[in-house]
Amino acid sequence: MKEGFTQVVKEYDVIVIGAGPGGMTAALYASRANLSVLMLDRGIYGGQMNNTAEVENYPGFKSILGPDLAKEMYESSTQFDAEYAYGNVEKITVNDNNMKTIKTDSDEYAAKALIIATGSQYKKLGVPGEDEYGGRGVSYCAVCDGAFFRDREVIVVGGGDSAIEEGSYLTQLVKKVDVIHRRNELRAQKILQDRAFANPKIDFVWDTIVTEIEGDGQKVTGVKTHNKKTGQDEKLPINGVFIYVGVEPMSEPFNGLGITDEDGWIRTNEKMETAVPGVFAIGDVRKKELRQITTAVGDGSIAGQGVFSYIESLKD
Repeated sequence: MKEGFTQVVKEYDVIVIGAGPGGMTAALYASRANLSVLMLDRGIYGGQMNNTAEVENYPGFKSILGPDLAKEMYESSTQFDAEYAYGNVEKITVNDNNMKTIKTDSDEYAAKALIIATGSQYKKLGVPGEDEYGGRGVSYCAVCDGAFFRDREVIVVGGGDSAIEEGSYLTQLVKKVDVIHRRNELRAQKILQDRAFANPKIDFVWDTIVTEIEGDGQKVTGVKTHNKKTGQDEKLPINGVFIYVGVEPMSEPFNGLGITDEDGWIRTNEKMETAVPGVFAIGDVRKKELRQITTAVGDGSIAGQGVFSYIESLKD
């Protein structure tokens, strides 16, 4: 064991880092194959499903609340004795025998195989006032914070699925939603666009970026914007700013393994295998086109079966 590491708490066949839909599916498949499995997550199971008001595109449910779907998945994923533990992963090492050691902020674990399912997180705008007013008018989760802006005016920044879904959700609570998008057309799915365009409480501000978030020292009072086509600068008096301008992978602890690309996305083959034997990656942390609950679940099932085949190969 490398210098500076404490004694290993427990050894498993498989450790799944991340308990979103992909991670929970992988844990289900691996534990059902009679492997010893640990799911590690720095927070509650479910990942971004816990921040989703309604899920309408997961087979088997016409509509289900994100947190409710997370609970159903968790109960399923642990039915074959997969364990669950909290921990913020700080470092991964692989020894000469290809044994993986996972150091968290509180414990240390070891496993023959590793499935990385840490997902992605929302990007920030990087403008003045964003950090200062985080939690005081600036939010990245309409489900979490929308109720604080009941009957007030807010903006949503972005033009993808998340921005339009969350903007539509906010109209149930707030007085008005302005969607500010840097382009002149949305990137969201057409069904989401149609709903938003038909919603009388949603207006669109095209070809525009937010350059600063203003406040009174306690809360947000407005934003400064810049129109990229006309060059016009404006101030909008609003109470809340909901930001959805893309995602970035949560892959920092794995940079030393040589499995990420220049942007931090983990590269895999169709079997979810990375360049390191016995290390798999699934879901939103992986370099892929579509990041949805359904695709994460598909990745998880492939990796869950893949670790069984990998561990069986070690017996040869």
